[in-house]
Amino acid sequence: MSAKKVKDNVEIYLSLLIAAVVVAFSFLIPNIFWSSANFQSIATQIPVLGVLALAMAVTMLTGGINLSIIATMNACGLVMAWVATHYPPTISSFVLVILSGLAMALVIGSINGFLIAVVRVSPILATLGIMTLLNGINILISKGSAISNFPEYILGINSANILGIPAPLLVFLVVVAVVWVILEKTTFGRTLYLVGSNERAAYYSGINTRKTLVWVYILSSVLCVIAALLMMSKLNSAKASYGESYLLVSILAVVLGGINPDGGFGRVFGIVMALILLQMLESGLNILGVSSYITMALWGSLLLAFIFLKGINIPQLFSKS
Repeated sequence: MSAKKVKDNVEIYLSLLIAAVVVAFSFLIPNIFWSSANFQSIATQIPVLGVLALAMAVTMLTGGINLSIIATMNACGLVMAWVATHYPPTISSFVLVILSGLAMALVIGSINGFLIAVVRVSPILATLGIMTLLNGINILISKGSAISNFPEYILGINSANILGIPAPLLVFLVVVAVVWVILEKTTFGRTLYLVGSNERAAYYSGINTRKTLVWVYILSSVLCVIAALLMMSKLNSAKASYGESYLLVSILAVVLGGINPDGGFGRVFGIVMALILLQMLESGLNILGVSSYITMALWGSLLLAFIFLKGINIPQLFSKS
């Protein structure tokens, strides 16, 4: 069985799971589950986690991982928050806010990429070290307090609606489309998959694997800037400790969405489906009054079951068919 077939199976499994969740909650809480308020809630929860999941996914496609996405988001958020609260609320200030966040992301991504691609530190150790360093710096600079009271050009992102669709969700969909184009339609995307499949073979075929890895971690950090902006708009504040629970959930969404942890294959559409599944589960269980700890245990069980279903196909990968 081909790798493409395995990926197609991932999306089939996710479709079946989503259908099962919809049917279950339609019987248990039909009036509340199908209410516009519930879907509005799901739509507001997906964007930040979704962008962070994409930031994780691009690194995992190369066989790596980025454990510093939350710390990067908060570092970029604190820098953008400082700029936003110290300059008059004008268009030029908004541009300066974005540029300051991108500059921070470029520094963090370059350091991660350098450690992994040039120094050859394990991605887990390199990003864990950067995560710990950033967490310390974030708390030291902000003194553990939040920076709040942002101008309307930031708060308006969360409050705006276009044709009844929340602006943050539209931002997420645009990011999904851009990442899909990068991965599926560009030379860089194809190179990224090749490096994830076999870095040594990619190197001997003439690909600059070091440059590719550095840019992958820069891209991951840039996505964290978008997540930081969405978080700032949603909470009207930036803090060193925001989003800590998102790290493991983003990894869960990426793996559940069909990204191979060893690199080489996976698609953006699978991640979107996994995010929808997880948020529907969380929303439905919250309505039923189920403990958040039980929800986390269910997510872990879901991941293990999903890995088992995928594992059934593994022997077929080595068959002549």
